[in-house]
Amino acid sequence: MKVRIQPKPSSLFLGGFLLLLFLSIIHLTQGQADYSLLTLLTDVWREGRVQDIILGLRLPRVVMGILAGGALAVAGLFLQTLTKNPLASASTLGINAGAFLFVVICTIFFPAVIGKYPFFISILGATVSALLVMGLVGKTLEPVRVALTGMIVSLLFSSFTGALQLLFENETNGLFLWGSGTLIQLDWSGVKFSIIFITIAIIVAILLGSKLDALTLGDQVATSLGQSVFKVKVVAWLAAIVLAAVTVSVVGPIGFVGLIAPHIVRLLGVKGHRLQIVHTFLWGAILLIGADVLARMIAPGQEIPVGAMTALIGGPWLMVLAYRTGKRYQKGETRLGGREIPFSFKWLLVSLTALLACMLLVAVSFGGTSFLTIDEWLDGSLTSPFVMQFRIPRILTAFVVGMLLAMSGVLLQGVLRNPLADPSVLGITSGGGAGAMVFLVLFPGVSIQFLPFAALVGALTAITIILVSTWKSRWNSMLLALMGVAVSAIGSAIIQILIVKAKLGVAPALTWLSGSTYAKGWEELRIVLLIALLTIPVSFLLVRKLDVLSFGDDVASGLGLKVSKTKIMAILLGVGMGAASVSIVGTIGFIGLLAPHAARRIVGFEHKRVIIVSLLLGGILLVGADFLGRLVLAPKEIPSGLVVALIGTPYLLYLLRKT
Repeated sequence: MKVRIQPKPSSLFLGGFLLLLFLSIIHLTQGQADYSLLTLLTDVWREGRVQDIILGLRLPRVVMGILAGGALAVAGLFLQTLTKNPLASASTLGINAGAFLFVVICTIFFPAVIGKYPFFISILGATVSALLVMGLVGKTLEPVRVALTGMIVSLLFSSFTGALQLLFENETNGLFLWGSGTLIQLDWSGVKFSIIFITIAIIVAILLGSKLDALTLGDQVATSLGQSVFKVKVVAWLAAIVLAAVTVSVVGPIGFVGLIAPHIVRLLGVKGHRLQIVHTFLWGAILLIGADVLARMIAPGQEIPVGAMTALIGGPWLMVLAYRTGKRYQKGETRLGGREIPFSFKWLLVSLTALLACMLLVAVSFGGTSFLTIDEWLDGSLTSPFVMQFRIPRILTAFVVGMLLAMSGVLLQGVLRNPLADPSVLGITSGGGAGAMVFLVLFPGVSIQFLPFAALVGALTAITIILVSTWKSRWNSMLLALMGVAVSAIGSAIIQILIVKAKLGVAPALTWLSGSTYAKGWEELRIVLLIALLTIPVSFLLVRKLDVLSFGDDVASGLGLKVSKTKIMAILLGVGMGAASVSIVGTIGFIGLLAPHAARRIVGFEHKRVIIVSLLLGGILLVGADFLGRLVLAPKEIPSGLVVALIGTPYLLYLLRKT
């Protein structure tokens, strides 16, 4: 019989402290000024350049990393206890994104307020986000639903944030790196500001330790033990929000530290919330300092956002936790909803075609500041070189890409029988974007014609990881979407790192991350037309097979359908369409979610009708998004991807609420 010897908490703490000390020493040696450890140890005691660099720049950064990592970790521990959700943290519940959005809003519209009260602005945004997530989830607090809703709220807030950063580039100059999470400190002001709030919150957390232990036994047991459960929860929520908000106000939104650190502590066998708080703070600091050390090793002399590094580390961890958690909350396959239309299908097509024609004419007639008048229409302004070379190919490209994204959504939702299947939700968009960015940065001399192939490789990699990791659950809707969000986080982190490493401008970087049809010409139109002509007709050949698959794999096999072959073909087509779209217009999402759902609600389940209506709706949606992006704040433009996200994210939240 094997006896497992559990290390004492004091030994574990000592080991963790020595690891943190080692990482901190390495961190102090990193920077543009290349000093050896011996030089630092000997010259730091004397006035001069070395002392100024260590005490004025590097040491504040290390201390801030320790404080921020510890604060995020303890916040994650509290949130996991309060929601009984192993996937909870300040990032997965949208708290960081809410705090960041409010900071950006005040930076633009109320700069004097943000200068004086950054912490209170952050805590207001964090509180609004937390209340929104809890309100949408309801009282059940089902773990996978809580995490997925929090991540979608984060996406909604991030869309608003991205739009504001693009529209007010001068006011938000310098916020791109900070918005991705960075430990850069120019003096001790950030440490002095945050240490007070973090210390008070940690003390409160430790005092609540025994009450939280009782809370883990259930609300009824805690009440029978004489606790005021409501008061304990309110204080614990406030402590978690304060720790997250003060961190965001100084170093920006850094994710996944609060998710990973509490699990590491539990794996080490530390029990009891008071001990867990101390150890979690330590491991949060280790994770964040370690991520920053790794980032500076990857690109010496450059600032890679530490938030991107924690996403690279935390994304796989989230996938593991999602898989383990999701297995306990599987609810079987979800049937895709729909209903029969109360009028003729032919009249529906006529109506949609007329709407599309009107949309195209209005979009072509708008020049960025004003619409063409009737006289200008009559004198041939519509055929002017500017309109023909820039406006018409851009609008037609948007239409064809919208069709491709919609078709991708139809195929993925049909073959997976999953109402949340969509190129953006399943990580295809982010994976394709990462593949395209890797190609652009690492192979600048190769012809741009190979860009779609690079995007396809990235998208295939993303969807392969997701499908392989969820196949045992029969691609459960919630689990599949959560895996997609985790892979999307990794893809976005890769994109951010490559943008910084390639020294791309902030505006082009944000435009790429948001997705835009800006400056698309006849060359891009020819590419997407070729892809559409190759893939959409093949997709129509799968119509009857998708109808059969909707009855389930067993029934489909009994009717003689080669289920595996059909699924592989449909998935490859869907992924290819999504990847090709990403390579042309960037990371535009939600078209593949919105168009098929709207089509099914109008025409019912029959895939032939769903595909036809989805193609028209997808094209209309993206042309409309492109038009609205040019119109709302003309002559400035909002990227089409942000416009679609602002429409699609609330719908996805509604869908989560209904399914």
